[in-house]
Amino acid sequence: MTPAGGMTVQDHVALAEIELCGELIIAASTAAEDRLSQDRIDEVLMGICP
Repeated sequence: MTPAGGMTVQDHVALAEIELCGELIIAASTAAEDRLSQDRIDEVLMGICP
């Protein structure tokens, strides 16, 4: 998003949420089971947000 002044604005919270979602999508796409277990979700998220 570029405001009229030409400066770039970044929403760090939104970027962090996008990163978390991306990591969960990657984990889900490589999982052998149909759904990620709560333990696996926690493992993925704790790897990003210790």
